[in-house]
Amino acid sequence: MAKANARLLAPPAAAPVVKRLPPAPLRAPRQVAVAPRRFALWRARLQRFGLPWLLPLALFALWQLGTRQGWLPEQVLPPPAYVYDALHDLVVSGDLWRNAAASLQRVVVGFGLGAVIGLSLGLVMGLSRSAEEYLFPTFNAMVQIPVLGWLPFALLLFGIGEPLKYALIAMAAMVPVTLCTLQAFRQAPAGLLEVGRVYGFSDRQQVLAIVLPAAVPTLFTGLRLGFTKAWLSLVVVELVASSEGLGYLIVYGRQLFQLDLVMAAVVVVGAVGWLIDRLFDLAEQRLGGRQGRSAHGSGMA
Repeated sequence: MAKANARLLAPPAAAPVVKRLPPAPLRAPRQVAVAPRRFALWRARLQRFGLPWLLPLALFALWQLGTRQGWLPEQVLPPPAYVYDALHDLVVSGDLWRNAAASLQRVVVGFGLGAVIGLSLGLVMGLSRSAEEYLFPTFNAMVQIPVLGWLPFALLLFGIGEPLKYALIAMAAMVPVTLCTLQAFRQAPAGLLEVGRVYGFSDRQQVLAIVLPAAVPTLFTGLRLGFTKAWLSLVVVELVASSEGLGYLIVYGRQLFQLDLVMAAVVVVGAVGWLIDRLFDLAEQRLGGRQGRSAHGSGMA
């Protein structure tokens, strides 16, 4: 008994000593080069606005070098200095402004007519399956014919005056506007339409509150493509039958074999088309930003 009590009162055996691992060797912190914020912003802006100009500047340098070294004869492609002189003469004489104003008037009127017809036709086919089944096959067959293919019939109907140009430009602009409008009114989310039916929306309320807001970006894309087609067809129409306009300047220079005048008119056509496209791009970005802010506000509400 005494031995048992002695074992109970004896202190516990010491725990085995656990040797600790040696500490890890200290390493110097990794140096990461961080560019200043202002430098990073300037580099991003340079990449955004400078990269698109690399290819045009390279082509211009090849043009200058080719004409200077004689690789491109002046009878084929005039030097940039000659084109600049021709453009300067057009600006000083006022011929550039007069012809550009005539071209812009034609494209605005023709595009307006084509946009109204395209929006109306696309709206009817987009909201009615029966109308699409009746109209779309004929429309799809007619749009396969290029604009110049309608020129003989348009000459018989409208003559050679301004209505001819308005009609052909309107026909060119109508096609992308109609197709994009049809697609826009068919891409409304089915879930939102079902929610509208649950809340008892009428057909008119569904179109105004659900279908139309979802269709606005595609509608704007159709208008942008329609204006591009109208601008391209304008130059073609003025090449065929016109006594003024940017296309007429190209024909006039070709008849006189003044290739510097032809190139100057081509440069103006490209610059005006690029500016118009940029304006549409900026308007589309602003429209998308407003829609995003309004959607965010409605979501917060």
